[in-house]
Amino acid sequence: MGINSFKTLNSGRVLIQTNSKEEIEAIEKEIQAKCRGDLEINIHTPRKPRLILLNILEDISTTNIEDSILMQNNDLNLRKGEIVAKISYVMKKMNRNLVVEMGADIRKILLQRKVKLRWQICRIEDYLVANRRFKCSRFNHRLRDCRGEVTYPLCAGSHMLKECKGDSMVYKCINCVIYNKHIPSTNISVQHSYIDNKCPSMQVIIQKYRLNTE
Repeated sequence: MGINSFKTLNSGRVLIQTNSKEEIEAIEKEIQAKCRGDLEINIHTPRKPRLILLNILEDISTTNIEDSILMQNNDLNLRKGEIVAKISYVMKKMNRNLVVEMGADIRKILLQRKVKLRWQICRIEDYLVANRRFKCSRFNHRLRDCRGEVTYPLCAGSHMLKECKGDSMVYKCINCVIYNKHIPSTNISVQHSYIDNKCPSMQVIIQKYRLNTE
């Protein structure tokens, strides 16, 4: 039985990580047999994959995206309910993108085939993002849970954009500064803004997202 980690959480729960689903299920069976209900077991369920459809037309929305894909792509053999629209947004250059969620098998189909939407062949990619908070410039927490101080995302200073001295600004990522404090042996570079796609601490979060997805 390969146990990768065994952690006690602040809530009093115990987190066990293994190499496979089969090993988790074997541990669950043993605990249920020997502890006889004294312990509550919850097997973590991975997130469903998400894909982003790039540069879609204005009349494609979260309400009609599934019907549009099914109607124009019979060769994919998709069924109603297998694709769930999540969000739609417009980029600075007015390009419209839309994010959908589906099972791992449907993800493979969509990535390997060309998807038609209206008169376009739609470009599709995995949707992997690290959520950022505008106030504190840190990753992965909700707005209502934010307890951090105001932090400018480019220089990590304790001020807002209008207060930043742009001419003498030195880029610094608050997330990588914190990462180095928690894991001193890594000493990753902090000389970049937190919106840099090559940010090391952001890449760590995205990798965890991958591992936590079907």
